[in-house]
Amino acid sequence: MDKILLFIPAYNCENQIIRVLDQIDRDILKYISEVIVVNNRSTDNTEKTIISYINMNKKIPLRLLRNDENYGLGGSHKIAFNYAVEHEFEYIIVLHGDDQGNINDLKPYLNTKKYRKFDSLLGSRFLKQSKLINYSKFRIFGNHVFNILVSLVTHSRVSDLGAGLNLYKTEYLKEQFYMGFPDTLTFNVYLLLYGIYSESKFRFFPLSWREEDQISNARFFKQSREILFLLFRFLFDRKKLFAVKKKAENYTYEIIYDYKKCDRGEEG
Repeated sequence: MDKILLFIPAYNCENQIIRVLDQIDRDILKYISEVIVVNNRSTDNTEKTIISYINMNKKIPLRLLRNDENYGLGGSHKIAFNYAVEHEFEYIIVLHGDDQGNINDLKPYLNTKKYRKFDSLLGSRFLKQSKLINYSKFRIFGNHVFNILVSLVTHSRVSDLGAGLNLYKTEYLKEQFYMGFPDTLTFNVYLLLYGIYSESKFRFFPLSWREEDQISNARFFKQSREILFLLFRFLFDRKKLFAVKKKAENYTYEIIYDYKKCDRGEEG
């Protein structure tokens, strides 16, 4: 079995996080070696909810990390990617903690080991086989417009700029090219564009995606401006765009819960 890390970024999702953790059933655990939940300084009871859940469900090999500062979604990704590299995982799955995506959408690739053929598998909400539940028509239209625009600029077929379920090969991440990317919600767009720029092997796969009680942190018009500016730079100065680096030491965290210590009867 490949050594696969499941990374769940969490921020103010106390109402959804249990539903996400419930996805990690016995069947999913056949593929997962370890789970880390990265709490990005939530201001609600997300952390308490996770600890309470894990104390009642010892079956999940889970570590709960708390960022020393609010590093944004991108910063939490950097911490998790670095963690995967340092602990010699072969792959890392990203599953957002707000319960919009479902890890079972990856099972066809996990079952057949098809993920081994790619540097990344990227979840897409807008393939023909994808299922959208309670997703606004305005946002669907806006996403399709940007998908077409990015496809034209990059000369690659792009069906989603960034959803909450992806898989990455750790070997692909070892150079830490992502450290210079912004910590904002555009982090996934940078990941996608870098993958195209570096001619990495990636594939989109269909998602079942829903919006129920989630609160989106995305601001459509603000993010649209950022993506347009990013595309402009990609078109005219892509080499410089990906040249910026940051040190991993800028992103620190504390381990709040460690399943290995708890198995030994230690605290935390």
